[in-house]
Amino acid sequence: MATRNKPVDRPINPNFSSGPCAKRPGWSSAVLDGAALGRSHRSEIGKKKLKTVIDKSREILGVPDSYLLGIVPASDTGAVEMALWSLLGCRGVDLLVWESFGAGWADDVETQLKLEDCRVIKSDYGELPDLSEVDFNHDVVFPWNGTTSGVCIPDGNWIKSERKGLTICDATSAAFAMELPWDKLDVVTYSWQKVLGSEAQHGVLVISPRAIERLEKYTPPWPLPKIFRLTKDKKLNYKLFRGETINTPSMLVVEDVLDSLEWAERIGGLNGLIKRSMTNLNVISDWLQDNNDFEFLVKNPLWRSSTSVCVKIVAKWFKELDSKKQLDVAIKLSSLLEEMDIAYDIGSYRDAPPGLRIWAGSTVDPINLKLLFPWLEWGLYQVKSEYNN
Repeated sequence: MATRNKPVDRPINPNFSSGPCAKRPGWSSAVLDGAALGRSHRSEIGKKKLKTVIDKSREILGVPDSYLLGIVPASDTGAVEMALWSLLGCRGVDLLVWESFGAGWADDVETQLKLEDCRVIKSDYGELPDLSEVDFNHDVVFPWNGTTSGVCIPDGNWIKSERKGLTICDATSAAFAMELPWDKLDVVTYSWQKVLGSEAQHGVLVISPRAIERLEKYTPPWPLPKIFRLTKDKKLNYKLFRGETINTPSMLVVEDVLDSLEWAERIGGLNGLIKRSMTNLNVISDWLQDNNDFEFLVKNPLWRSSTSVCVKIVAKWFKELDSKKQLDVAIKLSSLLEEMDIAYDIGSYRDAPPGLRIWAGSTVDPINLKLLFPWLEWGLYQVKSEYNN
């Protein structure tokens, strides 16, 4: 609940952005000292570092041996687009939309690939679509965790083991923070800048044997830019999944993600990462339980993300404002806290309902969240004074 009293203690780290995300605890630029700067990524040291990223990622995530994991250009967006342009078109497509990124993939399929046999299964922010409507004779495209809505899929039980279509999953803010049912997923994409808190630029594409079969047997009817090509002479280019990337990767970024992966190993691998993120979600939940001014955007506890936690303002005076003023309040609150170096980048995504989006992934320490809450309450009280009349 909003308070007039200005807090004294400040968050130790004010970085609460949902991408790029906070660096791991204890990070400093010294971890980059071993970077292969000025060296070709095709040199022995360059290829070794890239292959180490692949191997460590596979081990921590528990990717099956029969799946391939490769580093691709242009962050998670590049990985998703590579999958869509390379794999879709030979059967119908179901697109699950409950936030802005899923909506973006649906728009690309409909307006850029111009596929006619596609269905958009949609729900509002804070909700999940009816997953029972999915036709697994179709390819299915969906995010695992809706970064801009705070809604995540709780499990893979809704996905049929016996399916004719491929499941293509954007898991960028779920990978390394949530259990992924690999046997139910044919394509998984993510970026280093989310849960690992590493520097942005590159994406990761994970493909199953079923996806490999599709790539080698099906040729899309549209031209594929070089940066999207996963096959050569109708055979999968396996070099891409051994660290020989399509474009020139940043060896500085590669060094940074190696540090993130080594940190993940030190804290217990995937289980340790999940535990830290779930602890943060519980800290936020405890704060909201008796709070009259803020609450989760997502009503169903099973659907609440443990990484990109979306919070809405529900104070009585706020509800009495029109939608334009509500948006103004939310913007002023996040701007006030940023100006005071209390919290950076916590405003809701531009397409989402007015409120806050607080990153709670494993690189965030619970103490920072606990120190943030009083400032949120105080900040809302300061903004309220402008709307008393």
